[in-house]
Amino acid sequence: MADEDKPLVKISEAFKDLAATVNSETLDVKVAPFSHACSLVSPLFGCLGIAFKFAEMDYVAKVHDLAEASKSFETLQSLLDRDIENDSVKKAGSHSRNLLRVKRGIDMVRVLFEKIQTSEGNSLKDPASVAYAKVFAPHHGWAIRKAVAAGMYALPTKAQLLKKLNEDEASAMVQMQNYVVASAPVIQYIDNLFLSKQLGIDW
Repeated sequence: MADEDKPLVKISEAFKDLAATVNSETLDVKVAPFSHACSLVSPLFGCLGIAFKFAEMDYVAKVHDLAEASKSFETLQSLLDRDIENDSVKKAGSHSRNLLRVKRGIDMVRVLFEKIQTSEGNSLKDPASVAYAKVFAPHHGWAIRKAVAAGMYALPTKAQLLKKLNEDEASAMVQMQNYVVASAPVIQYIDNLFLSKQLGIDW
């Protein structure tokens, strides 16, 4: 089967490229390839069903904003610097605010993939619940958390998820691990961008 029909392959390859940029320590991450890599993650939220419908809508909109921003800003650093100059970093709809939320999306998928690899059985409820609780729940209000908890009972099974992604279990585990490894330095890079400018990452 061609790679274009295998979302996990495309995701892991795109994040490997981003990780190589981060790990070079001489290059800044560019907005265009970053937003493109993040857009490849979007279908995963859709595959998880109603529990992550809000996260999917929010994530897709914010990735789209960053893709549009790539027409004006070359690097994530320059995007953040402009919002700092305009005193708009924490304003609703700012590119910086959207970047932080997209980062949480790719982090949630990282934790989800980690947990899927170590969980036994066919249920995704525990991996998805842990990933949501660790990354998204601290930033969501009670109503959204309650809706997500209810939606956890409608998650696909692991087998159903892999079928949607056109993967068998062996190859899926390899690609998930590739993403876990490649996304970690990218997530850390974004955190460091905010922390180095005393902006914090928990808002």
